[in-house]
Amino acid sequence: MSPRLTADFWVHAYLARLRLVEIPAFVVARGDATAGAVLIKQAPLDGTASLHQRRFDLMADTRRWEEVARGPEGEIDARIARERARDPDLWVIEVEDRAGRTLLDEPGLDG
Repeated sequence: MSPRLTADFWVHAYLARLRLVEIPAFVVARGDATAGAVLIKQAPLDGTASLHQRRFDLMADTRRWEEVARGPEGEIDARIARERARDPDLWVIEVEDRAGRTLLDEPGLDG
C-alpha cells in the first residue's frame, strides 16, 4: 500500500502541475487539510461542466479519478453544493480549460 498524501498537500501539488501547463484552476472550497476528499470541476467555459471524484478499488488497493457527472454548469454546481452540505470536509477545485483538460490521468495524480 502506498503512503497516503494529505489532501492539502495533494491539492497544492495539483494546482502547481496545472500552472506549469498554464491551465487556470482555483480552490472553490477548502476541506479538511489532512483527510478531506477532493472533487474536481472541469469547466470548458461554454456553460457546461464535468465533475470528477477519486474512487478507491479495495480489491486492487488503487485509486483512480472518475468522471461522475457532466451537464449544464448550474446542475454541476448544485450537485457540488449538495455534496458540500453532506461533507463539509470536502475540497472543491475548479479547472477552467476550453480543451477540457484536467491532467487527472497523468502519473502521480492518483494519490
